[in-house]
Amino acid sequence: MTTPKTSARAVVLLSGGMDSAVVLAMARAQGFDCYALSVSYGQRHGSELHAAARVASALGAITHKVVAVDLRAIGGSALTDDIAVPEHGGVGIPVTYVPARNTIMLSIALGWAEVLAARDLFCGGNAVDYSGYPDCRPAFIDAFARLGNLATKAGIEGQGLRVHAPLMTMTKADIARAGVRLGVDFSLTVSCYQADAEGRACGHCDACRLRAQGFVAANIADPTRYVPQSL
Repeated sequence: MTTPKTSARAVVLLSGGMDSAVVLAMARAQGFDCYALSVSYGQRHGSELHAAARVASALGAITHKVVAVDLRAIGGSALTDDIAVPEHGGVGIPVTYVPARNTIMLSIALGWAEVLAARDLFCGGNAVDYSGYPDCRPAFIDAFARLGNLATKAGIEGQGLRVHAPLMTMTKADIARAGVRLGVDFSLTVSCYQADAEGRACGHCDACRLRAQGFVAANIADPTRYVPQSL
């Protein structure tokens, strides 16, 4: 990907996990002025939002905005409803899938990008080491980019919109290595679906499992803090 012109702006979706932290570092390394966006959607804990604020500050985001959308009002996911988080994956799309979450988050990012006159959105979608979510596939990202160019004033006026998912074909090990190269402090991040109030990970859920395997495969020390009973 080519380096943008000086002061080109980008909106970067930042969950507080390792993937989105690396995406923010990548966007900054490409020369973008990065505007970090997190969504408080009624998830099981607020630790990841605190982590997002730390990451945004550490990686030099111009600003970090948190927008609230109550997806708990519709439920349907172990992250937004009274459904147990599975500890060992399963068959098919897992119950940790949040209906329409990435569509909603990218839509909010799209709106903010128009306000900022930014043409670039960055997200952490990944189709290799992930939990099988339908909105983490290249087809979804491509379709959203087309939608964005049809549905916005900027798109109609020919300014164009790009949606970047630079981690799409990377393994968790690749992501960990890229983060180290870019100076990401992974100890600031929280990936666990059910982290405690201090941001300590359960060590058992899909997110913890994939993260831990990635550090092992990359031969990088795992900086994750776990709750004592998971050690």
